[in-house]
Amino acid sequence: MWTGATVIERIDWNDKLFTLRLKAGIEPFIAGQFIKLSQVRDKKRIARAYSLVNPPGTQYLEVLAVHVEDGLLSPALHTLNAGDIIDISPRAAGFMTLDELPADRGKHLWLLATGTAVGPFISMLKTDAPWQRFEKVVLVYGVRLREDLAYWQSLNELAASYPGRLVLIPCVTREEMADGLSCRIPDGLENGSIEALAGININPTDSQVMICGNPGMVADSLTWLQGRGLTKNLRRAPGQITMEKYW
Repeated sequence: MWTGATVIERIDWNDKLFTLRLKAGIEPFIAGQFIKLSQVRDKKRIARAYSLVNPPGTQYLEVLAVHVEDGLLSPALHTLNAGDIIDISPRAAGFMTLDELPADRGKHLWLLATGTAVGPFISMLKTDAPWQRFEKVVLVYGVRLREDLAYWQSLNELAASYPGRLVLIPCVTREEMADGLSCRIPDGLENGSIEALAGININPTDSQVMICGNPGMVADSLTWLQGRGLTKNLRRAPGQITMEKYW
């Protein structure tokens, strides 16, 4: 069930937020899926899910993690450096993928993420799929502090590659941000500031919305979206909202 992954690079975004690039042989995956990292301590295996940030086809695997003081695995991951080994699941899983969206609905893709839950969306954005299907993509990225905006430079470089088609909207809750919003994502939806920056509106006809992040953001955003007439996307009943709680 487990195979070894070697850390080939570590990136520290701040004192707690970090990226691990890993070398490991796993089965092909779909952008948006997750793997599990694991260690055995005191004869007990501890495993946690981490979404893959890298797109399919790269020569490495990449995960974004945050050091939680009382976490069961993240403190150990935070000590890893190049050359260290960590167990990894050989097969990715999860349904937070573009393949799960109804093929004939929506011309605008909205991605709402908080913290490390931006990972699966970055993986998707680095594939051809969203650009072949959607006219415009809006990534709303919620964090506490500006320094928590991991991959921000590379996201801006990606936006420059798709001028007018990729809109980045940071929502920073604990400090002012001149080039973004200083609010929670649900509040930015409620007061209209997110739609104003995006230049488009969220509606059942044009929009597909994917939500990934902390349960409070997911629940509050869902309530607002349903008030706009959007519905959950189910295989038996296609809708406009696909979501995943990220802890």
